[in-house]
Amino acid sequence: IELSVNSSLSTTSLTRDLWDLQGTLGLCFSILALCGTRHFPLAPLQHHTFFWEGIDGSRVLTHFPPGDSYGMQGRVEEMLKTVKNNKDKGRVNHSAFLFGFGDGGGGPTQKMLDRMKRMRDTDGLPRVQISTPDQLFSALEKDSSQLYTWVGELFLELHNGTYTTQAQIKKGNRECERILHDIEVLSTLAMVQGSGFQYPASQLQRLWRLLLLNQFHDVLPGSCIQLVVEDALQYYAEIRRAGAGLQQEAVQSLCRELLEPEAGNAGSTLVVNTLPWERTEVISRAGPAGTETLGLVTAPSMGYAVVRELLLPPQPVVVRKREDGSIAMENGVIAACLDVMGHLISLQLLDPQRESVPDGCCANQFALFDDVPLYWDAWDVMDYHLETRKPVTTLLKPLEVTLAGGLRGSVTFSLQIGKSSTLTQEIILDAMCPYLRFLTQVEWKEAHKFLKVEFPVQVRSTNATYEIQFGHLQRPTHWNTSWDWARFEVWAHKWLDLSEHGFGVALLNDCKYGASAHGNILSLSLLRAPKSPDATADMGHHQFTYAVMPHLGSFQDAGVIQHAYSLNFPLHTVPARSAPCPPWSAFSVSSPAVVLETVKQAGPQGRHGEGRGVKLLVRSMACSSLAGRAS
Repeated sequence: IELSVNSSLSTTSLTRDLWDLQGTLGLCFSILALCGTRHFPLAPLQHHTFFWEGIDGSRVLTHFPPGDSYGMQGRVEEMLKTVKNNKDKGRVNHSAFLFGFGDGGGGPTQKMLDRMKRMRDTDGLPRVQISTPDQLFSALEKDSSQLYTWVGELFLELHNGTYTTQAQIKKGNRECERILHDIEVLSTLAMVQGSGFQYPASQLQRLWRLLLLNQFHDVLPGSCIQLVVEDALQYYAEIRRAGAGLQQEAVQSLCRELLEPEAGNAGSTLVVNTLPWERTEVISRAGPAGTETLGLVTAPSMGYAVVRELLLPPQPVVVRKREDGSIAMENGVIAACLDVMGHLISLQLLDPQRESVPDGCCANQFALFDDVPLYWDAWDVMDYHLETRKPVTTLLKPLEVTLAGGLRGSVTFSLQIGKSSTLTQEIILDAMCPYLRFLTQVEWKEAHKFLKVEFPVQVRSTNATYEIQFGHLQRPTHWNTSWDWARFEVWAHKWLDLSEHGFGVALLNDCKYGASAHGNILSLSLLRAPKSPDATADMGHHQFTYAVMPHLGSFQDAGVIQHAYSLNFPLHTVPARSAPCPPWSAFSVSSPAVVLETVKQAGPQGRHGEGRGVKLLVRSMACSSLAGRAS
């Protein structure tokens, strides 16, 4: 067995190195394959040399150094451990040995190099040679015919707390991704209309680099010191500030004539949609004397419409208060009933009269857990925290009606959480909307506590589905094995869904990443309170929104993916003149199985940026196996 010894694995054209990962998603390899990557060395997890296959079938040759370290010293016992640990002996005869003071330590020393030189060809030891990543993977490729293939994510059974720690950083990341997405779409549409608009490529590149800087190893996970948090929040503020200006410039160029006010004409609204499907939603728009009024509007796919006369819903929202203090809300699509503490005691999909909440249970149940990990405060949440669950039961302000119905109905209540924290929530039901929204504000002053919200649902399935970057995957809802048990806290993006044949319930959110589904209980992780390395982590005010959506059929057929996007990408509204203007759409997708994720300028035209025509980059993703095409 030969060991290729590397003191520094640099990125090459064929090899990508990602060390000290806190879990690896199932889509990573699709992205690597698109970049031309054929080889993928990683920090130690399960298996050592194998093909790793992503959710779309893309594969890369992957190697985990069997020494289970990236900071070895070149000692004989480390060499022997590397050989003994290799789980793929007999299928391949090469592996990597990573030496030097790693993890920010300073690299190899002369003593280490001398040790390796003496072990180059020593009886009883593997043959050792100083090598490069490409040389190692060339040798591995020659022996790859008998390698196993691993499909999907490799779940790191550690650092589950990083999905929730530093909630303001998580929120800034989601918001700024949306802002930059919308700027790219609106700037592209303004550019192709030929109004002389210059695509803000350099400004966008600067803002994307700020955002990606915050996605570095310990920033987005929240495992950073207080000074880093302060810098990160300043970067998000800069993206929001500069992004608002770029967005305004793009809208003004795209819709310049529509935005010119005419004497005596007021009251129309320009509604801009940056998502690739038509949307009919309730919006808030400026009324007389600075007031806000609600309106039901339809916006075309990736385009705009001038709204003069508002739509009337097929059935208005009805809100009724009952004698026991509970409140019922209904909009013709779903019907909800909430008790005085804001618990959801009934949620029906009206067409088949299907109840989502099991008898004797209540959803929207807040629970507080003791959160004292063994080692890494900001990084870890231990499985034993589940044994400390305490339902939040202290009511500060009972449920009351704030909007009585019509286009929107809403109710509010307040709770005390723990010793010092408070939570105020507005529960909102809009006309024609298939989900119930929970706008939540928390004053968080706890220490070593973990706040979650739980939704028991009347659905039975052995797997739940979670959104990941540009796709989704399934994870078990049971704890049959140690691997299943390790997934007591997992990560998701905009939604998770639990479905059985013909029916399911989805949980959507606008800035959360920690979640779980055990049995029939969907849980969203809201806030933690670690004290190291940042003693002030998550203290203060938080605002976030989540939503629950019962549906018929599969989550794909019910449009869960599209509704989660719509929750995260609100319609843009701008006062407009009242002259007639037909709706305009730049892109549409003929199949709901395809999501048009990104539309942007492809790059400079011609040698110095000039040239005829405009080249666009259009990136789409498939959310089911149905065929679809963009038009």
